[in-house]
Amino acid sequence: MKISMFYHSLISDWNHGNAHFLRGFASELVRRGHDVSVYEPENNWSLRNLLQTAGEEAVAEFNRYFPSLRSNFYDPDNLEPEKILEGQDLVIVHEWNELSVVNAIGRHKASGGKYILLFHDTHHRSITDHEGIGGYDLSAYDGVLAFGDVIRDKYLANGWAKHAWTWHEAADTAIFYPRAKVPPSGDLVWIGNWGDEERTRELFEFLIEPVRELNLKAKVYGVRYPEHALQALSDAGIEYGGWLPNYKVPEIFARYRVTVHVPRRPYVDALPGIPTIRPFEALACGIPLVCSPWQDTEHLFAPGEDHLVALNKEEMKMRLSRILDDDVFSAALAANGLQTVRSRHSCSHRVDELFAILDQLES
Repeated sequence: MKISMFYHSLISDWNHGNAHFLRGFASELVRRGHDVSVYEPENNWSLRNLLQTAGEEAVAEFNRYFPSLRSNFYDPDNLEPEKILEGQDLVIVHEWNELSVVNAIGRHKASGGKYILLFHDTHHRSITDHEGIGGYDLSAYDGVLAFGDVIRDKYLANGWAKHAWTWHEAADTAIFYPRAKVPPSGDLVWIGNWGDEERTRELFEFLIEPVRELNLKAKVYGVRYPEHALQALSDAGIEYGGWLPNYKVPEIFARYRVTVHVPRRPYVDALPGIPTIRPFEALACGIPLVCSPWQDTEHLFAPGEDHLVALNKEEMKMRLSRILDDDVFSAALAANGLQTVRSRHSCSHRVDELFAILDQLES
């Protein structure tokens, strides 16, 4: 198949988690022999920040890690769908695109485009920015790929799309797999961005304070940490590592004994069942994982077997202590999580699911 995909960025994952899954399923499509073209707007926000942070070497390094993937840059103000979509079989347009781009591609489809056209939503805006999502004209789109049941149901209930399917994110197991153990650099590592104060209280309760009170050796990677956040890490004795390209995360996990998942508040309060991609990636690397509360209503994992859940700070301290003090328990927990990802939650599984959706549309 000839497949075109429009996303904010393939090259940059600087505060852009959508790049993780995109790279994984695009690579899987290429491995299966499909002709894949990824389009990203020139001078996009994430890539600008990446270049300011790490320079051109970051782009060269991305190309080394993903030799089969390349981006096509375009001007969102001068998109010409009739030129670039000729002869395509499938077009996927991600939610984090300019409204004009989403609607222009829809108009091209409506004017006689022969391809299947899908909208891909991996964000909470359908819940938190109802009017923003409602402004997209998806009338010519064949359907929506939503990364959780609650998002899928929102599109259908509001009449934003004629069809919608749940299409969870997943781990790129060609990149995320257990590395050979090396001498540990510390006890705990957390990889995530501070962001827009959507989980400040949770980060103190489930990460910073447990590390400080247990006197763990810990390190945090990510971007957009304000001064007060950096000071809090320092006060707790937590080292700050700054930006880390996502494809190097497995190498870092191999140096630590446990990690945690602290979802942002919109995912806990309004989007039950959606963990974001971080737990998939951690479990795929075979590192024990402890999560702050989130409702796994879609039964993606088995709490207590694949990962542990802590309802408050004291429970987090207990869970971390057990993992760090009991190597047999820790190894079994990590093995269970790894097996669950490999059996159900790889990008290969998601490509299979995508083609099952295409079969429905073509039948």
